[in-house]
Amino acid sequence: MNRPRRTARSTGTIALATAMGLLALAAPNAAADPVDYGKGGDQKTEGGSDATGIYAAAQIRYTGAVAKGGGKGNVTSSDVTWAPPPCWYAPYLGAKDFKKKMSKELKDAMAAPGMAGHAGQALDQMQRHYEDDYGWTDTPGYKDYNVEKDGKGMFWAAVENPDEPDILKRSSCSDIPFWVDNGEAPPPRYEEAIKPEMLAALAYQRMQLPETKVSLAPDGTTKVNLPTWAWLNKAVFDDVEATATVDVPGFHIEATTTARPKSLTLDPGTDDATMIPASGECPIVDDKIGEPYAKGKSEETPPCGIIYNRSSKGAAFPLRAALTWEISWTGTGQDTAVGMPDGTIEVVQEIAVEEVQSINR
Repeated sequence: MNRPRRTARSTGTIALATAMGLLALAAPNAAADPVDYGKGGDQKTEGGSDATGIYAAAQIRYTGAVAKGGGKGNVTSSDVTWAPPPCWYAPYLGAKDFKKKMSKELKDAMAAPGMAGHAGQALDQMQRHYEDDYGWTDTPGYKDYNVEKDGKGMFWAAVENPDEPDILKRSSCSDIPFWVDNGEAPPPRYEEAIKPEMLAALAYQRMQLPETKVSLAPDGTTKVNLPTWAWLNKAVFDDVEATATVDVPGFHIEATTTARPKSLTLDPGTDDATMIPASGECPIVDDKIGEPYAKGKSEETPPCGIIYNRSSKGAAFPLRAALTWEISWTGTGQDTAVGMPDGTIEVVQEIAVEEVQSINR
């Protein structure tokens, strides 16, 4: 049978998409089960484990202050345009394991009914790409699935971020698996290849910060025109860290994302209130936010607080307290902290406001 010549990029891309759609081949599944909830915080791996041997699919391991099960944490980015990667390429299988899996998938797909025309041609091209050194678009082909280099590198494949709601973004890493030698970087064309800054963003997405309850005086019920003092206990100001790691033979990267408290913003739950300070944002001063109320301070103005100007009329106002955290990361090849968008975590506390009762004599 005559072999067709190498296709143009546009034709090859269409054939690639067709072939991938016909295969059940799965890159590392980012929704793997959680493991090891031991000392040091919840730990979670993302990646597949359907292959055997030392060169099984790579996994992202999360440790430290991450949400249980490795799902989304409770931090909201202050930058509405910022988002973690929707997908990425990561080490998948060694050459022998990849050949075993891919050849079976191709064989099963070709044997399915209706595999003629463009669909059959696409599968044939993919088979030749990995078996007969057939180049596809700008990707060089492989001879016998590169088995002569088994143990000297891995095939990389696309991974979907399970917490990305947009299916188009989640599946946008559509290149077929490609080979990377141990110790080498993926080719520049694969911009979505996993790297430390991406791990930092994924750790950010899964970071679980301690819920913040603001101390108030008076607490729960206050009076109209009476300053309500607000402050945070010192324990809140400990740094919080979450680490994401990829570690397979010949490839290791990691990143640690650190959150540090920055300021507290209060929303009284009504327009009829005066904020102290006027912006409602209470900064950290000398490692504390606000000041605890103490006896003898009734005539003083709190550095952080609220004055309600009307009664809640037997109900309660939803006082929203948003603690802003300064986020940064360090990791493989990056010892100096790099800034990321601030994160916030918000809690709601009910506060009743009563009218001051007075007696005219």
